[in-house]
Formats: sequence, structure tokens, C-alpha cells
Amino acid sequence: MALDLNFMPRHIMLFSKQKTTYRSDITLFLDGLKKANPALEQSQLAGRALLWDKAPLSLDAQQRILASTITRDSH
Repeated sequence: MALDLNFMPRHIMLFSKQKTTYRSDITLFLDGLKKANPALEQSQLAGRALLWDKAPLSLDAQQRILASTITRDSH
């Protein structure tokens, strides 16, 4: 028994190709915001670096932190 692959209507295929040009309202808003403020992305990266990107600790500093840690009893 041969498998018939022509069962799918052609309008579904055309519809899927039309959806590739769709851009949501959020995407359009963010694109407009980036065009209006080109330095926005750079300032976001700077803020992230300020809060999250830290220099790695040396092995001596790691050992001192582990040695000074106090174990806490559970309640």
C-alpha cells in the first residue's frame, strides 16, 4: 500500500509561508525602541556587567571563604 502525500491542501502550505513575514506588536515595539535609542542595548549590557559579571576569585580567596563559613543547624 503506497502512502499518499498529496492529502494536504495547498492553501495550508501557502498560509505557512505567509506567516513567516508576521511580526508581533511586541517585536515591532522593541525594534522601534532600539531605533529610537541606539545606545539602549549597550547600556543594558553595562548594567548587567555591573550587577552580575564578577571577576573570578583566586584559589586562596576561595579557601578563605570556605574556611570562614559557619555551618548552621537546621531548626
